[in-house]
Order: sequence, then C-alpha cells, then structure tokens
Amino acid sequence: MYCLPQEIEVWYIIPAVRSEIARCLISDYKLSYDRVAKILGVSKAAVSQYIKGKRAAKIKLPKELRPKLMRSCKMMIKNKTTSTEEIIRVIDYIRSKRLPCVVCEKLREGLPENCRELRFNGKNYA
Repeated sequence: MYCLPQEIEVWYIIPAVRSEIARCLISDYKLSYDRVAKILGVSKAAVSQYIKGKRAAKIKLPKELRPKLMRSCKMMIKNKTTSTEEIIRVIDYIRSKRLPCVVCEKLREGLPENCRELRFNGKNYA
C-alpha cells in the first residue's frame, strides 16, 4: 500500500503548515490559543498540541518556506484573507517548488515505487 501525493499533503504537510502558522501567531503576534484556534478553524486543544509538538511533528517544513508563512500570518492578522486561503497559497508554493519531495524523503515507506516526484537529497530516484 502506498500514499498518494494528496494524502501526504493532507496527513503531513497541511498539519505542519497549520502548526507553523499557530506558532507564528502566538509567538510573533501574541495571540491567545483561543484566537488562533478561531483563525485556523481548529480546536484550542489542537493549537496546544501544535505548540507542544504533539501534532504535526513528523516532518519539518523547509526553512525557505518561513517568509511565505510569515506573510500569511500578517495577512490573516490584518483580516485581508482567511486561513484557508493562506494554507492553499502556501500549498501551491510548496507544489511549485517541489517541496513535498523533502517530505517524501522522511516517508519512504508507503510511497509508490514508480513515483516521479521522488527525490532524496537532490537526486531523482524515480
């Protein structure tokens, strides 16, 4: 059995993006867990788990994504966009830069052998 790229996004990448946004909103903008939960559309407990590393801790997002996440937080704070729009924007950026391949390196088990997206340490394995 293997994971489709969409499953990797849903199970690993989107939670990691939410986690980073939660951390940003709390540390940089000093928002409460309750406020962050409302912004992200998750429970206060989920925010707590993101902050404590109990949820979305299996992967680390690439450092090059940090400026995009900071911009997303700023836009949400100014009420110019929603978390859904920003998460979609971040996911589109991840796709355009082929960053899910970095995630795949950590998830070698369960990936299709003929996946053309497989790249580990900059090398193509497909």
